[in-house]
Amino acid sequence: MYDTTQIYTVTEVSKILKCNRNYVYKLISTGLLPALKLGTLKVRKSDLDKFLSKYVGYDITDPENIKPLNP
Repeated sequence: MYDTTQIYTVTEVSKILKCNRNYVYKLISTGLLPALKLGTLKVRKSDLDKFLSKYVGYDITDPENIKPLNP
C-alpha cells in the first residue's frame, strides 16, 4: 500500500512553499513543478523535493524569467 503523505494537493504545496495556490498552478503550467491529475492536480513529494533542490539560489518569483540570486 502507498503512503498518501507522499502526494500533495496544490493547497498543501502552497502551504509548504508559503505562497498562494495560483503561484503553484503557474509552476505546474510552466513545467517547473511536475504534477499529475487524479481528479485534481497532485504533486509527488519526491518531485517537490527535486524542484526545491534544483532552484535553490535562484529567484523564481516569475517562473518564466528565472534569475540567479545576487549575493
